[in-house]
Amino acid sequence: MPIVFILFIIVPIIEITLLINVGQWIGVWYTVGLVLLSAFIGVNMLRIQSLSTLSRARQKMDQGEIPGREMGEGIVLAVGGALLVTPGFVTDIVGFCCLIPFTRHALIRFLSQRMTVIASHQTVHQQRPFEQEFSSHDQERSSRSVGGDVIDGEYTRKD
Repeated sequence: MPIVFILFIIVPIIEITLLINVGQWIGVWYTVGLVLLSAFIGVNMLRIQSLSTLSRARQKMDQGEIPGREMGEGIVLAVGGALLVTPGFVTDIVGFCCLIPFTRHALIRFLSQRMTVIASHQTVHQQRPFEQEFSSHDQERSSRSVGGDVIDGEYTRKD
């Protein structure tokens, strides 16, 4: 409960206070421009970092490894992107910290020490296109003969 209270009550109050103070100091339009500029730069950084993380995850999956670190980076990048789109300077600073590789890796190390990750391995039965139209009962019978040329099925003749 205290974390939710801080996120939804205290952070917006801090953001509004900071926006008002910066607006009085440099002007309203410069403040709006600064907020829009930080969102624009953040979205472009997010795109670059996301594509890099996605390509590393693809390489690990191609090698048969679980891309655990890349999945963690993806979550942190998503949170950082959401914070950068939110107007305000405090959320922008935290969002940029999620996008900078050094701080992102430090954050992931910090979080991974406090989390337990459970991985499961699951095999997938690959179906041929003509087998996809069968019912689940027919798929069970046809899955026994996937390796050969025998196709087990039922039909009714309508004249």
